[in-house]
Amino acid sequence: MTKQPGDSPAAEPVQASPDADEAGPEHPDAAVDSLAASTPSTLGRADLLAPGAPALGLLALGWLAAMLWSTRAAIDSAAAGITAISLSAFALPGVISAALIAGTAFALFGADLLAHRGRDRATLRFVAAVASGLLIGLAAAFAINLTYADTATTNVIAGTTAAAAIIGGGIAATRTAPVIGAVVAAGLGTLVFVVAFSRARSPLFDLFGAGETQESLLSAAKWVSRTESLLAGLVAGMVAFGYLTWARRRAARRSDPFTLRWPAYLIAGAGPGLLLLVAEVVLRIGGRRLLDLAGALSEADAVAQTSLGTSRVDNGIWVLFVGALTAMIAFGRTLGPAPVDEDDPDGE
Repeated sequence: MTKQPGDSPAAEPVQASPDADEAGPEHPDAAVDSLAASTPSTLGRADLLAPGAPALGLLALGWLAAMLWSTRAAIDSAAAGITAISLSAFALPGVISAALIAGTAFALFGADLLAHRGRDRATLRFVAAVASGLLIGLAAAFAINLTYADTATTNVIAGTTAAAAIIGGGIAATRTAPVIGAVVAAGLGTLVFVVAFSRARSPLFDLFGAGETQESLLSAAKWVSRTESLLAGLVAGMVAFGYLTWARRRAARRSDPFTLRWPAYLIAGAGPGLLLLVAEVVLRIGGRRLLDLAGALSEADAVAQTSLGTSRVDNGIWVLFVGALTAMIAFGRTLGPAPVDEDDPDGE
């Protein structure tokens, strides 16, 4: 058909653009790109990966091995019988906390490997995480039975250590892996700080007025414990915030659509305190026999075990709230002001 003089341009037939369904066979590359952009599995897996998971696993395993070795050395150097039972009850909380974090860190590494391979189904992730914690627990229990002296408390230490590692594996089964990685990193930092802080206890006792009377000693011990808990909470919150900041920047460099909001920082900061409280529950259930044996040695030992249990619970609560508050404040300082519309002179 030819164009006649006076005809309107609108009357000229316009060739229709190819339909979306027709574009697929003619342009297969464009169809594949469109499908990939709309598929959730291609959006990135930053929420399933924890940065530095292998390093966290190795550090946690090393810490657990160090705690088991120091506990064995203390028990072997003590006189057989009463002193060994007392030292075992005193060292068991540290071993349980180390096993809980080691199980979580190793299971997080196993779940990270699954996510890298694209096998991120919830059921498979949970099974792999629990199996990883079970592996760490069995290895720790075997090492305890193999290297510790054959006493009535050896099986108690081995059983509670294995249970703590399995529970840690279950904790690592969550799909928000960076938050669990932050909890592991902050938990390790808190445990290392507590051990390092023990060297400053004597000067702090003198600073808080510890004298020869029992009242002054109890008052100084209370303030030393509160100072330790406060500083441990600050360490937990700052380490958790630093880890999540690293995870967010790492995801941004890899162009992964991954954002962290304030609940992630709140949970990560409170995580070390929660782990300490979970470890106390495991201790009071699995290690009840050892605690009862230690408390039955004398009236002073019974009072000491009660006082230590109360102090551990208070410490966990302090670390929980101070860590959560510290991480939240640190996150809040990174937020900029709300954008103001330039067309609105009042900024409303």
